[in-house]
Amino acid sequence: MSNAIGYAAHDPSSPLVPYAFSRRDVGPHDVQIQILYCGVCHSDLHTARNEWNNTLYPSVPGHEIVGRVSAVGSAVSAFKVGDVAGVGCLVDSCRHCASCGEGLEQYCENGFIGTYNGSAFGGSENTLGGYSDHIVVNEQYVLRVSHTENLAAVAPLLCAGITTYSPLRQWNVGPGQKVGVVGLGGLGHMAVKIAAAMGAHVVLFTTSPDKTEDALRLGAAEVVVSKDKAQMAAHANSLDFILNTVAAPHSLDPFIALLKRDGTMTLVGAPASPHPSPSVFGLIFKRRRIAGSLIGGIQETQDMLDFCAQHGIVADIEMIDIRDINQAYERMLRSDVKYRFVIDMASLKADA
Repeated sequence: MSNAIGYAAHDPSSPLVPYAFSRRDVGPHDVQIQILYCGVCHSDLHTARNEWNNTLYPSVPGHEIVGRVSAVGSAVSAFKVGDVAGVGCLVDSCRHCASCGEGLEQYCENGFIGTYNGSAFGGSENTLGGYSDHIVVNEQYVLRVSHTENLAAVAPLLCAGITTYSPLRQWNVGPGQKVGVVGLGGLGHMAVKIAAAMGAHVVLFTTSPDKTEDALRLGAAEVVVSKDKAQMAAHANSLDFILNTVAAPHSLDPFIALLKRDGTMTLVGAPASPHPSPSVFGLIFKRRRIAGSLIGGIQETQDMLDFCAQHGIVADIEMIDIRDINQAYERMLRSDVKYRFVIDMASLKADA
């Protein structure tokens, strides 16, 4: 076992505090990573505060991890000490079900093991995430990071990037398509960048008129204030695909009406309570679809990292020290970040 330090939540109502714990020894197929940066995802907040009613305490959040390989197991060939590597939202899966066999580990029929708040196979061990100084992960679930000029801004790609890239790829977004993105937050700003890089005409839908300039800078061709009925009506029946990134309950009907016949709106935001039920008539008269998508498999996540490196895509971030994580959570709730907090893990040692 190796000694680790991090920040943990110990119950739903208390702030995250420094926490010392143990990581497993590096096995033959393991990679140990010294964590340099960890993105802050809204899922971290949901979990720390048990808003999904499934948190295992103590909880060390963090699944947008980039760092440097500090040790490898005897059977590892794809990574060596000194490599820059990443870890996303999952660190294991059953590896033998149909989904795992197709490289869709996020849909593992036996349940994937989350980077945090996941019970490891074979026991009740609680996985502990990236708000820590190092992590040990099986080599099959470690990603290669090739664009390292702004490594901190690469970290959010491991969740926000793949969460938006995967549905855009699944629904074949590309040139000649008009694609809507709902919401310009941590997920939405990545969706705009990636969809634009795929060649789509991107329309950003927001409730905040003051986000127009940013949306255009990020790659949107048009910006629509979704509270303006006239602006919404101008896009009726015109969109091939919509990626809805909003993580708060809201009516889906106004966005369904924007889809062409056979168009799809895919939901990737995960609200703490359900959306109002949509009208069936908005779906059946145009054969429209509502779908969902969950992160991405390991190979697809690697493809996303390579795509983003090729196109020079990273997240827009604000760097914080680990001691400021509780204030960052409160600011996230107010949407007071453009567009992703990233923890400089060097601050963890300074805080110790």
